[in-house]
Amino acid sequence: MIIQEAIELFKKHQKGTVKKSTLKSYGTFMDRFLERFSACEVISVSADQIGKFLEACTEGLSRSTCHLRYAQIKAFFNYVIEVTGVNAKNPCNATVLAKAYKNMPHRPRKILDKETVDEMIFNAGSVRNRLILELQARCGLRIGEVLNLRVADLSGRKILIEDPKSGRDAEVAFMPEHIAARLSEYITGKQLSPDDRVFPLCYTTVRNLVMGLGKKLNVKISLHGLRRHSATYASRNGVPLEIIFKIILRHQDLKTTQIYLGKISDTEAIRWTDILHGK
Repeated sequence: MIIQEAIELFKKHQKGTVKKSTLKSYGTFMDRFLERFSACEVISVSADQIGKFLEACTEGLSRSTCHLRYAQIKAFFNYVIEVTGVNAKNPCNATVLAKAYKNMPHRPRKILDKETVDEMIFNAGSVRNRLILELQARCGLRIGEVLNLRVADLSGRKILIEDPKSGRDAEVAFMPEHIAARLSEYITGKQLSPDDRVFPLCYTTVRNLVMGLGKKLNVKISLHGLRRHSATYASRNGVPLEIIFKIILRHQDLKTTQIYLGKISDTEAIRWTDILHGK
C-alpha cells in the first residue's frame, strides 16, 4: 500500500472517531506528509526520512508542538500497520526519533490568588473591560469564547458557546447572578442587536489590557491564567471536581482539568483534612 492510499484510509477512520479540533490539527500537517511521500510504499519509509521531514516542518516551533507532530505521524503508522496487517515496524519507534521528539514533563504554572485577580478586575478601567475579565476569572470562559460571544448566545445566567474548542457542537457555561445582571445592563446601554458581538475586540487588545494590569501589580499574567484561576478558586472552596471538569472548564479529558488545578501545598492539605475530620 502506498502512502496516498494509507492516508485516505486513516482520514476516513478519523472522521468517525475523533473530535473536530483533532481533525483540524492533523489536516494541513498530514497534507504536507502526503505531498512528500504520496507515491512511497508504507513499508519503505524510513526513520531517517521521517526525521528530515519533521525537521523541515517543525523548525522554530515549540517543544510541545514538535512532539505533537511526531505523535501524529506515529499514530498514522500504528493505525495503518494494525489495519492492513503488514509485516513492518513503525519507523517512528526508532530510538533517535523517540529521543529527539520526547515531550518535556509538564511544569506547574503559578496560580493567581484571589486578591490579585480581584484587584485586577477593580482596576480594569471600564465596565466592558471588567466584564471581559470576570467572564474568564469567574465563569471559566476561554478568551476566544468571550470575544466571539454574541447577544443571542445569552439567556439569563446561561451562555451558549457555539463550536467550542472541545469539538462538541455546542456547550453551555454559567454566570453568577451579579455578572449576568451587569452584562445585561451593558448590552442594553450599548443598544446591541441579537447578532452583534458583545465585545468587538481583537485578541491583542485584550492581551495588552491584561498584561498592563499585571505590570501595575508586578505580576506576570497571561489571558489563560484567569481561566485557570477560576478552576483553582472553585477547587479550593470545595466545588466537586466533576463540576469543575464538566461545567466550569468543560474539558474533554479529566487529566487536563487536574493539570489546571495546580499543586496542593501541605498547608492546604492539612486545612482540608481538618475541615473533613476535625482537628
